[in-house]
Amino acid sequence: MVKSGWKWSNFVVYLRCKREECKNLFLGEYRHNVDAKNRLRLPPKFKKEFLDGMVLTKGNGNCLFVMPKEQFSSVVAKLSEMPMFDSAIQKPIRMLFSSAVELEEDNQGRFLLPQHLKTYAKIDKNIVFVGVGTRVEIWAEDEWQKYNSDANMNIEQVFSVLGEHGI
Repeated sequence: MVKSGWKWSNFVVYLRCKREECKNLFLGEYRHNVDAKNRLRLPPKFKKEFLDGMVLTKGNGNCLFVMPKEQFSSVVAKLSEMPMFDSAIQKPIRMLFSSAVELEEDNQGRFLLPQHLKTYAKIDKNIVFVGVGTRVEIWAEDEWQKYNSDANMNIEQVFSVLGEHGI
């Protein structure tokens, strides 16, 4: 009976995704390296969602956010509704946009990691791509391990926080 329920829930998710509700669903983590010229490749599992372009910007926790151009456009639309003269909201908006770059792949499927973002994320060579639903995060491997070990300290507490938000 449990097995049947599991299959049904997968079927329901599949149907939702077919209706475009799950467009740009990024899951999992993938380890890669930055080459000597600061180039890297997206994991193959993520590539199809970035066919219309991608934007890279600073994220929180010293990671970088990679979003499909369409997803970033929806963030832009929400932020354009914020009060222009509210300095408390304008500072994070400026930081987000001033660090953002549109990424272009070369003919071998690589893109250049800008030095200012590489420095911000403390990236040397080893990186981890992390699927976070509607975006991909790029972490320096050491930073990801530190963050992940902190998050795993008390998984019950993590789920409790999600519960408080209605998940």
